[in-house]
Amino acid sequence: MSHNTIEDNVLCHIDERGVATVTLNRPEVHNAFDDKLIARLTQIFKQLGQDKKVRVMVLAAKGKSFCAGADLNWMKRMASYSYQQNLADANALANMLLVLNTLAKPTIARVQGAAFGGAVGLIACCDMAVGSKLSKFCLSEVKLGLIPATISPYVVDAIGARLARRYFTTAEVFSSRRARRIGLLSEAVTEEELDSTIEDLISHILANGPLAVAAAKQLIFDIQGSQTDEELVEKTSLRIATTRVSQEGQEGLSAFLQKRRPNWFIS
Repeated sequence: MSHNTIEDNVLCHIDERGVATVTLNRPEVHNAFDDKLIARLTQIFKQLGQDKKVRVMVLAAKGKSFCAGADLNWMKRMASYSYQQNLADANALANMLLVLNTLAKPTIARVQGAAFGGAVGLIACCDMAVGSKLSKFCLSEVKLGLIPATISPYVVDAIGARLARRYFTTAEVFSSRRARRIGLLSEAVTEEELDSTIEDLISHILANGPLAVAAAKQLIFDIQGSQTDEELVEKTSLRIATTRVSQEGQEGLSAFLQKRRPNWFIS
């Protein structure tokens, strides 16, 4: 099942398993993003989030590069924007990143080639990221006298404040191996292994209860940074009790005890 036209700057395909692949489709400009691409991504992410058939989303890109950050022509336009126009532009980008980050489905970034500027934010917003060993990364904003503001919550969350201090201020290019070590990438593999590594992650996800997967992702957002006190203990106990008596929880426990596959399992 596909939802695209030939001119689309983003392609979206959903297979029979419920795996959605969203592909940046501006290879001629290294998939650099502008206001139109941001609006299209926001629309697609929202649709996939509400589609019950979708079990997992892969964010990919056509061509040699994953994404070169902001489009040059868009940046030229922004340079002449008023403060209010810049604020509206920034809000659109921030909203797209928030929608991606909080999508109620597992998300996997498929990264090849360069990932510069805002592209690092896209990767950080995904739950998992598999990159080619030849990929290069750069938080390049300060080179232009700018700052990585809208992507900062997600990048800091992914790599930590200490490393963000370095890469936000040096704007140095770092390798896929380094990105793996600091937590931006989940795996760094050869280009030939990209798809098989992602398929392996997908097969693990499809073996799990879809509602439980969504609830597990939300659980992380809700407990992150919380102090472990009586209130938190009570909240987490309430969640597991609610999940156990749910239809999906009952099916999962029954399947386990009866040594059969649960009804959501897709091989």
